[in-house]
Amino acid sequence: MGMMRLSKCLVSLLFLVALSGFTHGFVMSPHTLLNRLSQNSNYYLTTEEHWFDQTLDHYSPYVILYTLSDHRQFKQRYYEFLDYFQVPDGPIFLKICGESSCNGISNDYLGVLAKKFGAAVVSLEHRYYGKSSPFKSHTTENLKYLSSKQALFDLAVFRQWYQESLNLKRNKTGAENSWFVFGISYSGALSAWFRLKFPHLTCGSLASSGVVLAVYNYTDFDKQVGESAGPECKAVLQEITELVDRSLESNRKELKKQFGAAELEIDGDFLYFLADAAVIAFQYGNPDALCTPLVEAKKAGEDLVAAYAKYVKDFYVGTFGVSVETYNQNHLKNTAVNEGNSDRLWWFQVCTEVAYFQVAPSNDSVRSSKINTKYHLNLCKNIFGEGIYPEVDMTNIYYGGTKIAGSKIVFTNGSQDPWRHASKQTSSPDMPSYIITCHNCGHGTDMRGCPQSPLSIEGNAENCSAPDAVNKVRQKMIEHIDLWLSECKGTGRSSITDSQGIAGVIRL
Repeated sequence: MGMMRLSKCLVSLLFLVALSGFTHGFVMSPHTLLNRLSQNSNYYLTTEEHWFDQTLDHYSPYVILYTLSDHRQFKQRYYEFLDYFQVPDGPIFLKICGESSCNGISNDYLGVLAKKFGAAVVSLEHRYYGKSSPFKSHTTENLKYLSSKQALFDLAVFRQWYQESLNLKRNKTGAENSWFVFGISYSGALSAWFRLKFPHLTCGSLASSGVVLAVYNYTDFDKQVGESAGPECKAVLQEITELVDRSLESNRKELKKQFGAAELEIDGDFLYFLADAAVIAFQYGNPDALCTPLVEAKKAGEDLVAAYAKYVKDFYVGTFGVSVETYNQNHLKNTAVNEGNSDRLWWFQVCTEVAYFQVAPSNDSVRSSKINTKYHLNLCKNIFGEGIYPEVDMTNIYYGGTKIAGSKIVFTNGSQDPWRHASKQTSSPDMPSYIITCHNCGHGTDMRGCPQSPLSIEGNAENCSAPDAVNKVRQKMIEHIDLWLSECKGTGRSSITDSQGIAGVIRL
């Protein structure tokens, strides 16, 4: 974002293109922003909505005593982009939407890949998010069908239905195009898990910043923030954290007001908000927007808390577009269905499946030590009630975590991204893993370019500090996709590349 030295007006326009989804953008943290890509056609391959009748509960038994199985359905939104599709036998790229409203197929590097391979692109909105909610209220009871397992079956059923619909249009029976699955962050994990659980339905998958490891106390997240910041910036951030912690004891109301966060009555919510404000600079490829003014303020002997408050209000809230309300637990209790608000939904998945509790490490922490396990567990209980607990071990047993026993999955991660420690970072012949190393390589760099938010059209890598590092990994991606698609078709190598698609070097 920042550091592009654009006029304030142009920066504001571009930030409408920011992916919001995760402060874990995720994924950034379990606090999700909105996916507010501009309606400018340049930022989307398509925004034309289509609808599919999806099964509510894929795990409903056929009959329990005299109770019939649950056959309820809901409308699930999807998109298709056929401009590059080589009819009738071109591949189909399934782009998985994640933990935010899916407003179209964004014009990132996937568009480049679709054009190169003559592929159709289809994208299914995640159940409950955006316009794909099965219920009119998101009570805890109604959220029981919100899980990665249900979402994977959604994708499988949709994939089959779309293929059959395509065959019907072509008056063919049993024809199969070659499918390939893509995702970034949580949807990157879904991409890997889809290949793991439904290998017969896709030729392979790309898991960009795919967070396949559920983590209870995710201390490596904060450790990576410190590493990405570098010694000088890290020291300033730690000093600010210490000053804020002390000020909370004596001047709570004025301190929160200084950051424009007076509504955050729970201190943990306020401290989480401040921690996330720093995280996004490294996660989304804008480290200088944070570190440059803070280090300068330190050298000039200026008020560091005031300097950080300016960054939070001007950049994190103003430019990046985060709402302070996102961190307010009273807001997270709101069960109303809102297309543009996915905060409660993602926290439910956090509190039941994956945790990713971004707690402070026991020493040398950047964030406040008050952001601990107890804070997260109390949040889950306060928002969703008793009995809600993240079944991290069960999630990792089911999917395998970083020991995922899949095949033909490409994992990619940015060197500065704090989420990379929940991804698979070791390479193997059938599951190559690449780390793109550069100063501003963060979440989903291979697909989004630099910065990762706001959107860089076609994933433009020119603003990455090491464009060659991004392009080398992209070439490896192309080789793997080409090889696996050709193997899927059983017709030998395609004409895209002559490379052998061997497992990748760990760092490029």
